Amino acid sequence: MVTDRAVAEMTANQVLDFVEDQHAVRQQAERDILRAAYQWAVLHNPDTLPVHDKRGRDRARPAGAEGTPRITEYAAATFGARIQTSPLGAKRLIADAVDLHHRLPKLQAGIDAGTVRVRHARHVAEATRDLTSDEAAWVDHEVHEVADGRLPWTRFETLVEPKITAAAPELARAKEEAAEKDRFVRMSRVNRHGIATLTIRDHATVILAADTALNAVATSLEETLPDVSKVERKLAAFAHLVNPDTHPDLSVGPVKPKVKIYLHLTPDSPIARFEGHGPVTTAWVRKTIAHVAGKVQVLPVIDLNQTMAVDAYEIPRRLREMVHLIHPADVFPYAVNTSRNVDIDHQEPHSEGGPTSSDNLAPLTRTHHRIKTHAGWQARQPFPGITIWRDPHGAHYLVDPTGTRRITPTRGEQTPTPMEIHGTRLLLDWAA
Repeated sequence: MVTDRAVAEMTANQVLDFVEDQHAVRQQAERDILRAAYQWAVLHNPDTLPVHDKRGRDRARPAGAEGTPRITEYAAATFGARIQTSPLGAKRLIADAVDLHHRLPKLQAGIDAGTVRVRHARHVAEATRDLTSDEAAWVDHEVHEVADGRLPWTRFETLVEPKITAAAPELARAKEEAAEKDRFVRMSRVNRHGIATLTIRDHATVILAADTALNAVATSLEETLPDVSKVERKLAAFAHLVNPDTHPDLSVGPVKPKVKIYLHLTPDSPIARFEGHGPVTTAWVRKTIAHVAGKVQVLPVIDLNQTMAVDAYEIPRRLREMVHLIHPADVFPYAVNTSRNVDIDHQEPHSEGGPTSSDNLAPLTRTHHRIKTHAGWQARQPFPGITIWRDPHGAHYLVDPTGTRRITPTRGEQTPTPMEIHGTRLLLDWAA
């Protein structure tokens, strides 16, 4: 146990070493608890219990997905109490542990080797529970390498979701058909302060068009309502659109919103990625576009194998689009943001001769941009799509579309991987 006094006497580098060690201890504890959950399932398989032990035997169910070994009905309760969770929480933990052993061997091997994070592995186990064993094994093969924490949590979820859809397109189509029937407009109860919520569930394209229309009307209200917030103007716009007699009486003409949708798909895949929303089937894409009112414009694909550059500091729209496609997320280590509403940073500053080109530009949120500018962090892009960072204490990180990896060894690390060796060579070239 480390006392407050011991921590208070640490230097900056000692604090970083200490938290790194404690983080590793926490990760290992999670792996050990997961192993114990699997063993608990083994011990409470009704086929292995003594004949006279009837507890929960009659209502035993598969411990994980369909086809996995059974577990007695009440087994999870005792296990859950020991780790301060409910019987339902323990049941889910045991189900994930069993599925990893029987259906997701690559993720299980990563847990055994200490490379895969338990939270990531459990997410895949839960997400694949309705899939067949072969479908789950395909997803396991596709995602196990990036389940080591290199991707922040929301980006890992975004990666796994289309893999599930691609593994079981018929199941995805059935879920889309079910969602088609789950569209509604519903008002909540009015609370004691006179406030209610109106929930509208419809196709993403319909909601996007409605939101664009609201923003257009709200903008036209700026002169009429100069002293209210943008949110209040948007509420006034909503009231006007659903009831034109609502005050203020605006002379707003018909709103014809233009909605831009980014779809990423390949000819041989039944799944497309609806940027900002997730995976959809190509059947859904065809059906949706066929019912879109007005003009549909298809923009050409940008060749990412060619460098694009301009002789100016300002970044034109097409170059910004290319940078987003090369770097699908904020390139700061372990960053989460995947939106287009970010700064585009000259990694080698323009004032120091850095070009405005796809080889030297990358997205950063304003906060991360300020950290790079003012807090001693350095970044270089040796190849398009790959950024090497150095923090103020000398640690180096490699960021690419698959996530973030530490590429300078930590204390007690094992033999470096080929990627780490390659990264070290890049660092040596950079230092030279």
